[in-house]
Amino acid sequence: KRAEKADIKTLVVEKKDFNSKKEFEAEILKTLKKEKIDLIALAGYMKLFSADFIREYKNRILNIHPALLPSFKGAHGIKDAFDHGVKITGPTVHFVTEDMDAGPVILQTAVKVMEDDTEETLGEAIHKEEHKLYPRAIQLFVEGRLKIEGRKVRII
Repeated sequence: KRAEKADIKTLVVEKKDFNSKKEFEAEILKTLKKEKIDLIALAGYMKLFSADFIREYKNRILNIHPALLPSFKGAHGIKDAFDHGVKITGPTVHFVTEDMDAGPVILQTAVKVMEDDTEETLGEAIHKEEHKLYPRAIQLFVEGRLKIEGRKVRII
């Protein structure tokens, strides 16, 4: 809806319209290729893509995670970090690989956990940083300034 309001072209592929994950992903790939999409930036997409899908867009799928990876992977990064009692957490932008939240890290930002933080206030602080970090990572990708060397990403 935000994209539509900003007059940005949007396309929706609904999973419910397909009999299988394979068919659903094939349609997404077909659409991405037709539209000549170079980068997939995930935000709040809580499903895992198949290995075949990821191979088609290898090193061209970004994800943002609300914890400092490799710690606190999965759907509850903020809660898990908060419950663990860490003093510093923060968002991570990484390349998507076949393993969940395990791809090479592009950027991270530290967020100090305050003594009076609740899970909610910590989440707000992390999301505020995410809104700065993700556009920066996307810009670096677009400018061709990310070089993957094994597990490491160099900014050139």
